[in-house]
Amino acid sequence: MSATETVVSVFVGGALAFSLVAPPGPMNALIADETVARGWTAGVRAGLGAFVADAVFCALAFSGAAAVAGSTAVRIVASLVGGVFMLYLAYAAVRDVHKEATVGSRGFLKALFLGLTNPYQIGWWLTAGVSIVRPSSVDLAGMTVVVGGITVLVGFFLGIVVWITAFPALLVRVGERLEEFKKPVGYVSAAILAVFGVVFIYYATTL
Repeated sequence: MSATETVVSVFVGGALAFSLVAPPGPMNALIADETVARGWTAGVRAGLGAFVADAVFCALAFSGAAAVAGSTAVRIVASLVGGVFMLYLAYAAVRDVHKEATVGSRGFLKALFLGLTNPYQIGWWLTAGVSIVRPSSVDLAGMTVVVGGITVLVGFFLGIVVWITAFPALLVRVGERLEEFKKPVGYVSAAILAVFGVVFIYYATTL
């Protein structure tokens, strides 16, 4: 693989990462809530929980266990547990708005558990994520690019690192300029978590 193809493959991996982490959802709501309540470090710590969850799913995909993770029974359990957990996180986000937040490491564990029970994250790894662990050749502007493999994986996890550090930094920057920034972000995060919690519980009952 040439240097150009390697760079392109890394960027492909980064693009795949952003397709997973950038859309608004419960994980970003949790990261936002941790950031505005406890600071940049807490936001990054929560992001690392999501990072580890993706590493677990990646390992499962490599081991061939993805089919088990995608079974109906597993999806029902994950949806129910994840939905209930999101409702708890919504309550916790509202609670944090009304009290002085304390510094702690629970954000990492909350994000890790949320990631492992998030049906969207599981579904992503069963679809787009498969292309990372099963390399295939794609013609891109006359250049053959291998989608998958080590270089794409490197780009993927680098993309996640960029997001989980830059997103909290942006929130902190905005928060320093706008008064009363914590309360609206806390309420919005709680609303997003609550909506996804209800949606995932309903999804589990329809499988």
